[in-house]
Amino acid sequence: MKKWKWLMMLTVSSMLLGGCAMGGASGTKTTQGIAALDDGNYAQAQQLFEEAVQEDEEQMLAWRGLGLADMGLAQYEEAETAFQNALDEADEKMPENTQDLKLYLAAVEYRLAEYEKTIDTCTEILDAQEKGVADAYYLRGAAQLHEGNQEDAKADFDSAVNLMPDDYDLYLNIYETYREMNLSAVGGEYLQSALAIEGTEQEDYYNRGRIYFYLGDYDKAQSELIKVVEQKYEPAMTLMGRVYLAQEDYDHAEAVYETMQSEFGESAAGYNGMALCALARGEYDTALEEIGKGLALDGTDDRQELYFNEIVAYERKLDFETAKAKAEAYVEKYPSDEAGQKEWTFLKTR
Repeated sequence: MKKWKWLMMLTVSSMLLGGCAMGGASGTKTTQGIAALDDGNYAQAQQLFEEAVQEDEEQMLAWRGLGLADMGLAQYEEAETAFQNALDEADEKMPENTQDLKLYLAAVEYRLAEYEKTIDTCTEILDAQEKGVADAYYLRGAAQLHEGNQEDAKADFDSAVNLMPDDYDLYLNIYETYREMNLSAVGGEYLQSALAIEGTEQEDYYNRGRIYFYLGDYDKAQSELIKVVEQKYEPAMTLMGRVYLAQEDYDHAEAVYETMQSEFGESAAGYNGMALCALARGEYDTALEEIGKGLALDGTDDRQELYFNEIVAYERKLDFETAKAKAEAYVEKYPSDEAGQKEWTFLKTR
């Protein structure tokens, strides 16, 4: 449920691979850089795309890839330059390339708190489209909100919702933007609207459970989730564990995560859930054992939260030296994570 997911994780490989097909990129540095992005290895991707630029591979794709790698490393000023360079290389006959480059540029401008630039860039995107682009409306609305233009922000958010009325993540992102500006009550109206989305698929029950979880209505969250937890729908089971944790019902939370492990096999998400139960009980060594089991598994899914909870466990054990070392490694691996940056800043003062 993290804001900005759409800006990085979901569309990186698809947009770049689409660009390769459209633009015919053939250089191995570019294709290797795309693979590194898809794996979340932003430092390696950055190096590969820098080499692609130097070796004069297809410049629009190389600069775009470099911008995405820079974003992943939270190097937003560098990303801004890269996307501008990519726009300079874009073929006017392929407006979809210009559109996605400007959207990424707007995202970087927003992260740099360049709200007027964000508004201008999003307006360019919207002016070029007959029906508008939901992401551009959302991002322009977020910038407008930071500029104090609440009416304009709401108009843009409403336009985004009209274009994507069944996108739960969009409603959650709008809510989170209002929450950041201490306007949770206004944002909550969008969450209530999301609850009106009709659907009886597993994902619908799960998403309604997410909305109620955000609203702090854990009983209603359970009521939605139980329908698909009984069907062993894994995302709903993971969230149900969080609901039980929020209610301080650690036994039921642990039972959910144990069921996940038995049903789906060992997973980082399952071990992370068990670690959260142990942390809640004050059993920090047990939590570290569960985290270690999760990190020992192959794959990259859910590892970030394991690494973060490892910091928390050492911090609660009052082992600040180890916690500080873990936090330093964490921010190197996930530099754009604000919670990790805050932990690192705090632990440096201990």
